[in-house]
Order: sequence, then C-alpha cells, then structure tokens
Amino acid sequence: MSWGFERGRIYNRRADIHGRFNGQQRGGIVTPAEHGVIIIFTGEEGEVHGYSDRWRDDGVFEYFGEGQLGDMVMQKGNRAIAEHAAQGKSILLFKILPKGVEFEDEMICEGYQTRRAPDRAGNMRDAFVFELRPIDNVTTVVDGIPPTTDNLEELRKRAFAAAVATPAKYTSTASVFERSRDVRDYVVARAKGDCEGCQQPAPFLRVNGIPYLEPHHIRRLSDGGPDDPRFVIALCPNCHRRVHSGADGKGYNARLLSTMKAIEVS
Repeated sequence: MSWGFERGRIYNRRADIHGRFNGQQRGGIVTPAEHGVIIIFTGEEGEVHGYSDRWRDDGVFEYFGEGQLGDMVMQKGNRAIAEHAAQGKSILLFKILPKGVEFEDEMICEGYQTRRAPDRAGNMRDAFVFELRPIDNVTTVVDGIPPTTDNLEELRKRAFAAAVATPAKYTSTASVFERSRDVRDYVVARAKGDCEGCQQPAPFLRVNGIPYLEPHHIRRLSDGGPDDPRFVIALCPNCHRRVHSGADGKGYNARLLSTMKAIEVS
C-alpha cells in the first residue's frame, strides 16, 4: 500500500484523489502543490493524443510525457517526473477505466528517452518517454547488492550525483538500481555504525560485516530508490518502525529532519 492506495483497487478520481490532494482536475500528470506526491494517469484515451504507454518485458513502464501538440518541453508535469527523486516526491500510477481509476503502483523514474512520435494532429514531434519502475522491485534488488567501495568521499560524490535529475544523467549507463545503491551505501557508511536517530550502535552486522542500518527517506512515505542524501537518514530497525508505525511517528520524523541539518550540511 502506497499513500493509502491498494494495488488493483478502483478509486474515484474526483473524490479519492482530488478530494484528498487537490491538484489539476484534468490532464494525465497531477502535481499537488501541498503534498509530496505526483499522480499520473494512463489509459487508452491517451492514444488519441499520440501517447503509447506500455509495460516492457524488463519490468519498465514507458510513460509518455505531457504536451499534445508540437515538441514536448521539459517543464511543469514533465519536469516534476524527471526531478521527483531530487525533490523527494513519490510517483503514483493509476490506470483509467470506464468507471474509475485503478491504482497500479508507486513508481520510480529510472530515466527518459526523447522519441519521435505523432502529436494529436498526426505530425511527428519529439516526445519524452519516461521509464518507470515499481518502487518495491527496485528496493528488493538493491538490498542484495553489496557496496563497491568503502571510501566515504567517493560514496558521497556518487550519492549526490544519483539525486541530480538532468537529461545527461538519464542518458548515462547508471540504472535506477545503481543510483539507489549509491544513496544507500553512502548513508549507511556516513553513520559509521551508529543509528543517526537514537545514536545507539547498530543491533547487529550483516553477513558482509556491515552494520545493519536502514535508510529512511524523510520526505517520502515509502523508502527506497534515489533521493537527495540530505533527506535520507540511517536508522536502526527500532527507530525506523517508530517513524512508520509509532504514535509519534510524524513528530519523530520532523525531528529527524532537524537532525539531518547537522549531519549533512548544505
């Protein structure tokens, strides 16, 4: 469950989404100003405007950006998707059905392509095609990948590079798995074996000898994936559960945000 939405369940767009988050009532990309979420819609009606969204065999969902006529521009909804990791925003994918919208999954943007495709008038233009992966798939894979170096400065450099959302980054060979790993490795190494929440030693070591700490994404409801390291903190399992399940979870998360200002100075 992501942001209270269940995979496969059908919701009413106006009541369940806009009634909760506000945001644009029309269009395929909704960017609520007061919430850390980007809501995107896919469906057959998009094909009328030249959008050909699809699932690939490698688990990637190709999602066409917004812009019905002429070349697409990297602004508004398109920019929001491309920069969601650096901005700490979650992407929620819904499929438009005859009666309602079905929640597909929470997604992470791995990158994007610029592809020649027809616009609403049938004229060929440059279109952005975002490559999205379900966040759970990314987290599961990354958990099994060991660090490639123990040099803290090198890890920090990689982590901050992973959070930068630019076309050059997306056209590089770095995958969302590598970018997610880079953030995780740096945050855990930065903690030097102690929980950055309670300052107590990690409860045990992993099989590879690294202290067991869990990266927590302070600005997002779900953990995992690329993010700005200034907003990711290494927590022991107890502190991590406190954030997500404790009665004072929201307040504790706010205190962790303050703690991070001293840990990771801008």
